[in-house]
Amino acid sequence: MMRGKVTELLQNVLDENPSLFLIDLSINESNHIRVIIDGDEGVKVEHCMAVSRGIEHNLDREEVDFSLEVLSAGVSEPLTQGRQYKKNLGRTLHIKTKTETIEGKLTAVDEEDVTLEWKAREPKPIGKGKVTVGKKAVVPYQNIVEAKVMVTFN
Repeated sequence: MMRGKVTELLQNVLDENPSLFLIDLSINESNHIRVIIDGDEGVKVEHCMAVSRGIEHNLDREEVDFSLEVLSAGVSEPLTQGRQYKKNLGRTLHIKTKTETIEGKLTAVDEEDVTLEWKAREPKPIGKGKVTVGKKAVVPYQNIVEAKVMVTFN
């Protein structure tokens, strides 16, 4: 019953803030509610507060004791939804599939897959030495085991 009520309250808040979306909702046996959200333009503290208020103010502590934690998806968290890929267009991703690991710039996202592009040094077709070539991989979501945004400091 608790999960259904929390899911309904959470959906009401997300409906009022269409740029936000749910990454994860968990409720453990001691009624600790943990909500992880993300947003198309990022997540601000105010967004977390709105989600927290939307849930907390509509649950009765007299009825059930609970604790609530609302978090934004951190940069170290793997990407799990298409909307997260879209908001990271142009950034470098590290993607593990069942057969390979690819690191490249996210250049396209659609309903089925993502496209990464990167530069690689390869032997020249003729003669000695190496040449820089552009590489491209289209990876279906279903083949992605884990995808993370690479954070670089300049």
